[in-house]
Amino acid sequence: MEIKYGEKEILEFDINNEVNFWPNEHDKNYIIDIELPEFMAKCPRSGYPDFATIKIQYTPNKRVIELKALKIYINSFMNRYISHENSANEIFDTLNSKLEPKWLKVIADFKPRGNVHTVIEIDSSKL
Repeated sequence: MEIKYGEKEILEFDINNEVNFWPNEHDKNYIIDIELPEFMAKCPRSGYPDFATIKIQYTPNKRVIELKALKIYINSFMNRYISHENSANEIFDTLNSKLEPKWLKVIADFKPRGNVHTVIEIDSSKL
């Protein structure tokens, strides 16, 4: 079966590529608020899919993330076996290290499964 171009793009994506980040041209403090409602990863124990809305807010410092790169990065989780907590922490850690923002908050709001609703929030101001 032939791999589709979107699947190929996701499989070959590298968040560390410098083209994924742009210079922030503004000195003032402002907040970028992004919502990604189609996050998916697989439960590391059962293999069942987990779905979430990922909310990212940050005050940029010297760099911002290119939005298509962020979309592909989030999509790269869909075939991975990773827990709710680990996926939220990995997203936070990756963005925090690559952007070095003045402030960053990541909220992973997972859809209920098995009568459990999980929300993970990581806020750099509380670390």
